[in-house]
Amino acid sequence: MTRRLPSTPPTLPGFSYVRALGSGGFADVFLYEQNMPRRQVAVKVMLADVVNDQVRQMFQAEANLMAQLSAHPSILTVYQASVSSDGRPYLVMELCSATLSERYRRERLPVGDVLRISVQIASAVETAHRAGVLHRDIKPTNILTTAYGHPVLSDFGIAATLAESERTESVGLSIPWSAPEVLMDETAGTVASEVWSMAATVYSLLAGRSPFEVPGSENRSVDLISRINRAKPEPIGRADVPARLELILQRAMAKRPEQRPRSVLELIRELQAVETELGLPQTPLEVAMDDWALATVADLEDRTRIRGVPAISPTGERRRRRSRGGAEAAAAAYAPVGTLMRPQSGSVDAASATGAPQPRGVQWLAWVLIGLSTLVIAVGATAMVWLIRDASSGIPRVTDISAVLQDGAVRFNWDDPGLEDGDAYEITTSDGSSSVQKDTVFLADARSGGRVCISVTVNRQGKQGTPSNEKCVDA
Repeated sequence: MTRRLPSTPPTLPGFSYVRALGSGGFADVFLYEQNMPRRQVAVKVMLADVVNDQVRQMFQAEANLMAQLSAHPSILTVYQASVSSDGRPYLVMELCSATLSERYRRERLPVGDVLRISVQIASAVETAHRAGVLHRDIKPTNILTTAYGHPVLSDFGIAATLAESERTESVGLSIPWSAPEVLMDETAGTVASEVWSMAATVYSLLAGRSPFEVPGSENRSVDLISRINRAKPEPIGRADVPARLELILQRAMAKRPEQRPRSVLELIRELQAVETELGLPQTPLEVAMDDWALATVADLEDRTRIRGVPAISPTGERRRRRSRGGAEAAAAAYAPVGTLMRPQSGSVDAASATGAPQPRGVQWLAWVLIGLSTLVIAVGATAMVWLIRDASSGIPRVTDISAVLQDGAVRFNWDDPGLEDGDAYEITTSDGSSSVQKDTVFLADARSGGRVCISVTVNRQGKQGTPSNEKCVDA
């Protein structure tokens, strides 16, 4: 297959041309040196013979999308966008290396490195989804590396917003990394199809080839499409790749979208669980939270306060009465925070304030009232504590786990007991390993035979609920 020569680099004010970096179907990429501030940059220039209104709109959309998202540490940074003197639109971007897309084909990448890169790039995809943007071309060649070794996602050229994706015609396809529903023109892209593409990309980095590429066989487009529609990816073929990781990727590349993880975030959690299983540090999730700057220390402290509990003196001791008739002092020692004890005319407090002797009956009545008020406050505080405990223990419990043998794996399934936003299932297997997910389906490797068991616990804000009964299958 012959490749076309790069187009003539445009003359750009403030930039000096150095050399060509690469060519694509719609644009060329050149190395320029920026004069102020002085640095080397990559400049993506649209081809003159493809520039039309549609391409201009695509280019403008890419510039705007990448400018909005490029603050993310795993999304390629765009410095500026403009149109050259000969009418070709161009983007000025951070200079990165494309060596990763070459390395995975010629050498075996360590599993730990692939997991780290995958979590970082998947974090970028999840961030784009939260901004309402589908990338629609996730693949190894669109993962670049910065000068500091950080992977970044590039080429949002055929990206679309989530709202527009269902009515947008496909502009281009990367067949080996495209979900079956995209290849069949059932959709131009969804979150589920991006989960598929992300899993196919992780698979490729591990296997050194795309999931449905068969070494030594015909791998034409028609062959790949046929295999993708059958949803039977080739085994990765590496002894150091955990069976669980391969099962995760197979499930994420299921033919039916509803059988895949419901979001890229769920896929990230599963990849992080594999890191933990391998004894590797978990790669941090890089997703901006909407309320990251809203919570203050004062807010957090205020949420931990319980109103209406007895006030304690700074020394930790209750105040002592200074006189036999000091009912006001004794009562104040047990007064709820913010409560003001006001003596009333003719009351016990008024009498004690004058220093006049009090009848023993009056003193006895005062102590009874103090005791009753103390008891009421104590009961109220205890009830509040029990309410708090009850709220924390109200985590739903998984019941009735079913299991079937399926293609060398055990497929466990259960009904949603009522998860809330932020809840997750923690699955513990018979070998002691655990994973976190939001799907109600869990695949366990059964190719080695033996007895396969799991239990499922709902995790709510770091608190564990009651585990399910253990479900076992003889494989």
